[in-house]
Amino acid sequence: MNTSNIKNYKPKDFAELLGVSVKTLQRWDREGTLKANRTLTNRRYYTYDKYLQFKGMNIENDKRKVVIYARVSTKNQKDDLQNQVAFLR
Repeated sequence: MNTSNIKNYKPKDFAELLGVSVKTLQRWDREGTLKANRTLTNRRYYTYDKYLQFKGMNIENDKRKVVIYARVSTKNQKDDLQNQVAFLR
């Protein structure tokens, strides 16, 4: 699932996502470590692409697969297993 460009993050939310302070984000923007996008009114915002870029993830070349796991204890719960699989899909 491609989640890029789904959400724009305010600096506070993006800082929380990265586990740093807003001041750190501001400093990184000034230093060029992690440049923020700017609105027309010059306010900072960040995208999910910026997060992936900062974490060193390139979703264009990402070859990982998503695996789901569902189980039940007995054959009598077969319907429950089908419900779990449907929910996970």
